[in-house]
Amino acid sequence: MAHQVWKLLAMEEGPAAALALADGSVIVGRGFGAAATRVGEVVFTTAMNGYTESLTDPSYRGQILVITHPLVGNYGVPPDFESKRIQVEGLVIAALTEPSHPRSERSLHEWLRDEGVPGIEGVDTRAIVKRIRGYGVMPGALAVREDPEELDPEELLRMARGFDYETADFLGPALGPATFGVGGHHVVVVDFGIKGGIVRELVSRGLRVTVVPWNWGLGGIMSLKPDGVVIGNGPGNPAAMDAAIDLARGVVSTGLPTLGVCLGHQLIALALGARVNKMKFGHRGINKPVKDLSSGRLSITTHNHGYAVDPASLEGSGLRPRFVDIDDGTLEGMAHERLPVLTTQFHPEGSPGPRDASYVFDEFRAMVVEGGSI
Repeated sequence: MAHQVWKLLAMEEGPAAALALADGSVIVGRGFGAAATRVGEVVFTTAMNGYTESLTDPSYRGQILVITHPLVGNYGVPPDFESKRIQVEGLVIAALTEPSHPRSERSLHEWLRDEGVPGIEGVDTRAIVKRIRGYGVMPGALAVREDPEELDPEELLRMARGFDYETADFLGPALGPATFGVGGHHVVVVDFGIKGGIVRELVSRGLRVTVVPWNWGLGGIMSLKPDGVVIGNGPGNPAAMDAAIDLARGVVSTGLPTLGVCLGHQLIALALGARVNKMKFGHRGINKPVKDLSSGRLSITTHNHGYAVDPASLEGSGLRPRFVDIDDGTLEGMAHERLPVLTTQFHPEGSPGPRDASYVFDEFRAMVVEGGSI
């Protein structure tokens, strides 16, 4: 056979599943969730908890998520979501556990099944992660079947090798605007796949928040007479989003206080002439140490990004480094030298994860209240 098959750790009765990686590996395990086939970029997170928030994070669209923590599902599915549905294409875990928690509304298996998402368990996630760290993130195809004979490794490999995350469009249909909070200064959030936690942090600071679709346009945003703009997170390759880059450039040019988070951070960098590069395997987890260069403050932060701004490309852009990852030096945030623009590659809202860096929202609110002064 042209592929390498990794066997199930411990065979038990139940649905069968297979995960094919574009490098030729095929991992066979137990299936859970939906009997379905999905294709996506295979990535991993080192988070030990918060799987409900992670699975509903729209930035995971187009990706099959491997969770490195060995036991997943023990607290079931509490209503701690970042969007209205599961966003990942598939889930890969070592062991599925039965839930035992008073806030749980159903099991992880039931949740994935109800939303049509396949999962695979009973596999060596450590070996899969080592493969990704060595090879880099790669396309994969995941299938769950009641009858193991229906699994076709060769077909899954063809599907995996035919998938290109770099050129795919994951933004989906644009929904109408929605407003949260009452009174106070007005902030418009541009929705490329915004996490609910970002909106909650803004509203908790007394801001009135209107979330608008990613294709609303600068004219639509300005017609709402905002006091500030947030360009939010979302999935996909930022360098392929020409219209989004133009929008970010237009927002910055207004002089309004602007906060860019994750994808928004990348789009602002591209809009002002910097470069964004694909990372080998990205940062996905809730324990990433970041240093604030303006104060020396250290924070443990939540990350979910596969691209990063090249700090060497900031010259002439007006942007300067504000945050850096202590482990590997990745640029994790920027500030503009003259304009009220602040960005973070990490997620200052956590959800899941620590709230060490939530002070970023306080800084943005101060810019909004003070009319853009920095």
